[in-house]
Amino acid sequence: MTDEEAPRRTPTPAHVEAHGSGGGGAGAAISTRLNWLRAGVLGANDGIISTAGLVVGVAGATTTRSTILAAGVAGLLAGALSMAAGEYVSVSSQRDSEQAALELERKELATEPEAELDELTDLLAERGLSRELAREAAKQLTERDALRAHARVELGIDPDELANPWHAALASLVAFTVGALLPLSAIVLPGSSVRVPVTVVSVLAALTLCGVVSARLGAAPVPRAILRNVTGGALAMGVTYAVGSWLGTTA
Repeated sequence: MTDEEAPRRTPTPAHVEAHGSGGGGAGAAISTRLNWLRAGVLGANDGIISTAGLVVGVAGATTTRSTILAAGVAGLLAGALSMAAGEYVSVSSQRDSEQAALELERKELATEPEAELDELTDLLAERGLSRELAREAAKQLTERDALRAHARVELGIDPDELANPWHAALASLVAFTVGALLPLSAIVLPGSSVRVPVTVVSVLAALTLCGVVSARLGAAPVPRAILRNVTGGALAMGVTYAVGSWLGTTA
């Protein structure tokens, strides 16, 4: 929301706070899909690191396969459910904010239609249209569906694609579980003499892949993302293994 040249009404603080900076509907939809993909990769990344740290730490304390498996499964379930619950709460808050912004826009369209038409015209003009063309486009969009036009152009929201907390929770649960299954399988399937090296190599390879994918999705430098990922995973496994080994010898 801007308050630059007339003719435009002066926005109220509530109006500014609810609307934010705006954005195009198509761009917002693409950004939303990329955010979902990135969240899925990060969820899997969390599952890999947290579960790897847990099972490697337990493997440092004991060679009993059933004990390691029990700890790994417990960590997988706790982590996946925690991720799902956290994502549900977060996305529910986001959805509430989107619905509140739409409701505010609906009321303003009902009480100040001309001011809203001026506002939509200005927003379209800011995107490069001439004033005359922006005015005509704003009129046509308003006649077709005023709320949808303002939601997409002004708020960057697609009213038909509001954030779904249940979908987010399920996606987080699945992503974390998929990531956690790798170190869990790597630690329980090999023999006791090689299970830790196999797990470490498998986890570092998976973290390298996650670093590449997350960097590509975020248009960030790939080497830096890989280095952060691999370093964090290696540090987590090294610390937990050292602690587990120490506890195993003192217990």
